[in-house]
Amino acid sequence: MINGKRVLAVIPARGGSKGIPRKNIHDLGGKPLLAWSIEAARACDCIDRLVLSSEDAEIIAVARAWGCEVPFVRPAELAQDDSPTIPALIHALDSLPERYDYLVLLQVTSPLRHPADIVACLELCEQQQAPACVSLVETHQNPQYMYRLKPSGHMSPVLGAQSGTAHVRRQDLPKTFALNGAVCVARVDWLRTHQSFLGEQTLGYVMPPERSLDIDTRFDLLLAGAVLAAKEQGLLDTAVPP
Repeated sequence: MINGKRVLAVIPARGGSKGIPRKNIHDLGGKPLLAWSIEAARACDCIDRLVLSSEDAEIIAVARAWGCEVPFVRPAELAQDDSPTIPALIHALDSLPERYDYLVLLQVTSPLRHPADIVACLELCEQQQAPACVSLVETHQNPQYMYRLKPSGHMSPVLGAQSGTAHVRRQDLPKTFALNGAVCVARVDWLRTHQSFLGEQTLGYVMPPERSLDIDTRFDLLLAGAVLAAKEQGLLDTAVPP
């Protein structure tokens, strides 16, 4: 609980994966990718219940082996390649007899998040009485420098024609941030109404790059392995400052 409010954490994990086959249970640092999110959630005292949402028998077995509840099986129609996440979360809420005030979405593809990142997002919602909070990372490349490439090979600036932008120092431009997918928190009533974690009232919680890696390709897995190795060797501190 947080301030007397009940918190449900949901880890969605479909069986299908295009970029990395069986990605959700792929090995990372000696344990399944799924296990990293389970361990982070289980380390948060404010989470009242942690459940997995999956249609895949093998993923369900792995989740249970690592201490995650699987009280229901996700319907196949909510586990297609093009299935959005929100309906699966609403299904999870409706499948449980008890009611919750907050829902925390923890995606398997963010194994380097810290339990304190989860707690911080919940605390931000409470402190500022906000309906939702999502984790962000500062972008390495500013959108002011980004271009589309036309079929002809000609360049077109993403943000429209801005003369001289290419010659402006990066540190002189406003900071920009991207969703890193590590933590999404929302009040359950607000989530049901808006069907999204994003809105004008959503708060942003900034995480450093070393905890923001999103596993989508095999190259991402290599990067995550390198980060873990560097941490073990004391070359990189991924802990959250007190």
